[in-house]
Amino acid sequence: MSPDPPGSRVPPALPEQPELLPGMVRATVAASQAKARATRARKVAEAPVSEVDPVARVLVDLPLAHLDRPFDYAVPATMAEAAQPGVRVKVRFAGQDVDGYVVARAATSEHPGRLAPLRRVVSPEPVLAPQVAALTAELAERYAGTRSDVLRLAVPARHATTEKEPSPAPDAPARHDADAARAAWADHEHATAFLAHLAAGGSPRAVWGARPGTDWPLLLAHAAAATLAGGRGALLVVPDRRDVDRVDRALGEVLGPGHHVALTADSGPARRYRDFLAVSRGARRVVVGTRAAAFAPVHDLGLVAVWDDGDDLLAEPRAPYPHAREVLLLRSEREDAAALVGGFARTVEAAYLLRTGWARELVAPRAAVRAALTVTVAGATDLDVERDVHARAARMPRQVRDTVRDGLAAGPVLVQTPRTGYATSLACERCRTPARCGTCAGPLALSGPTAPPACRWCGTAAEAWACAECGHHGLRAPVLGDARTAEELGRAFPGVRVLTSSGDRVLAEVEDRPTIVVATPGAEPVARGGYAAVVLLDAWLALGRADLRTDEEALRRWSNAVGLVRPGGRALVVGDPAHPAVQALVRWDHGGFADRESAERQAAHLPPASRLATLSGDPGAVDDAVTLLDLPEGAEVLGPVETEEGSRVVVRVPRARGAALAHALGEVQRVRSSRKLDPVRIQVDPYSL
Repeated sequence: MSPDPPGSRVPPALPEQPELLPGMVRATVAASQAKARATRARKVAEAPVSEVDPVARVLVDLPLAHLDRPFDYAVPATMAEAAQPGVRVKVRFAGQDVDGYVVARAATSEHPGRLAPLRRVVSPEPVLAPQVAALTAELAERYAGTRSDVLRLAVPARHATTEKEPSPAPDAPARHDADAARAAWADHEHATAFLAHLAAGGSPRAVWGARPGTDWPLLLAHAAAATLAGGRGALLVVPDRRDVDRVDRALGEVLGPGHHVALTADSGPARRYRDFLAVSRGARRVVVGTRAAAFAPVHDLGLVAVWDDGDDLLAEPRAPYPHAREVLLLRSEREDAAALVGGFARTVEAAYLLRTGWARELVAPRAAVRAALTVTVAGATDLDVERDVHARAARMPRQVRDTVRDGLAAGPVLVQTPRTGYATSLACERCRTPARCGTCAGPLALSGPTAPPACRWCGTAAEAWACAECGHHGLRAPVLGDARTAEELGRAFPGVRVLTSSGDRVLAEVEDRPTIVVATPGAEPVARGGYAAVVLLDAWLALGRADLRTDEEALRRWSNAVGLVRPGGRALVVGDPAHPAVQALVRWDHGGFADRESAERQAAHLPPASRLATLSGDPGAVDDAVTLLDLPEGAEVLGPVETEEGSRVVVRVPRARGAALAHALGEVQRVRSSRKLDPVRIQVDPYSL
């Protein structure tokens, strides 16, 4: 090819500016969208308003305490039919489109000027029932929070596709076998009258102390069936998903298929919203679920029930931190529903309900309890010490092995230990000084039989560890976990299957055959037919926490494990036989223990005899909040003390002044929010202190 003649070459193109063109396109699109929004807003503003109830009172989804109230908006005529109380809407607030719920329609507004119109109705589905809307307002006041925070707990996120699906009605009427219900509840005094009241549409209130070995999901299902037979709905709340699954199966057996739903956080957005809509539309009138299910909009609510109300899983960890038990009891009052607070153990709050006469007691006779269970304490008698001189000092004395051996002859045996892992705490073998990491001074632990000691904080291995006090290289393990416990039991009982249930590996059920199950508190699987024996190790660890509820919580955890025995089973506690919590377990006297705890707290002016609130945050912010607080009569301010959050102050008032304290705390939150001051975390009646 010949070269191009001079002057015939095409000059090179100028380089493009790739960052300029997309920016221009984006700016053009944004301007177009803004113009379209402005056009739509103008059309909505100019559109005629509804002739009937032209004002919509909207609870705007805003986290600011000083804006926690309904605002009035005009209802365009085109939205008059869809914008009904309970539906989701979009409104204009402070120059932005925000979400909200219509809580009421009205003919007039107190606002003297022109009302801004609703932007649009997100969905005509009424998801905020009137009774739940009123409940959120009362809870926000009681816990010094905002309604928007409570609403996030009460109404699940919308799933548009699911919302278009109908909620089918049950294929057949719900079953109710009154004779089977009475037989299931036969071991509990006054249960027949309680069930009869439910079936007749009454609203009895009871605190239920379950007998050891009770199939409590079945009894809850029969109570729900009796309520449904009386023409009303039932709401059952339990601590975790495994409990939900058990009650779910029991409801299916008692009521038949298609009459109830299970509401849990891990169901997935589509299924959870589908089940929520089935309840909201009245297609399902029996609900079982975890703590968020306490807000379920059950039609004609006739029974609220909570099982194991002392479990901390029932305390909401997000603001405003309501407890499911208190939510249900408040609903019982507001909606004139029956209430059932049950468990193997009894909380001081449940004891308070009995002491004030708000509820009656449902318990098994002493003869039935004695026939169902025998509880002993290792080394409690001189004969035990004569047979084994280490009965009161060893972690697993001879009585443990005897109990496990005898239990294996009849079925599975449960061994509860408070700690997970292998050896969670190490100390010098000679002088008992705790073993610490040379890098960060964290505690050393063993993760397995062949692993070297390593720091629990930074993970640094300490293969050549030496005691800083005496120079000795030997280690002992004062605290052993479930893995080491299972290893020791496996060596003591060769040929017997040993299972562990703890942490991320929690078993739901074990077969009815000779098996040793080592589990941590709350992770005990259910044995088909019940456990032949239960052993509770390291009771001193459960009693060593620094908390207001230490003894109560220890007894609750032990009782939940012992409650899994079969009729006539045995339980052995390795601990101090003189401790009040251990004695309460031996006698199965949870009512007496709760009464004594209540009396001691009353003498010390602690809940439930008083109402408490904690204020936590930056020291300056906490001090400012306390200064602004209009303290009710008889209030005491304790602190401040230094915490991980900075500073904490406790405010205590007599129980009768609890509502005044909550209102005063809410006012402080509103004032600080309007001034845009640093946040302060306020918890009213915290579960743990």
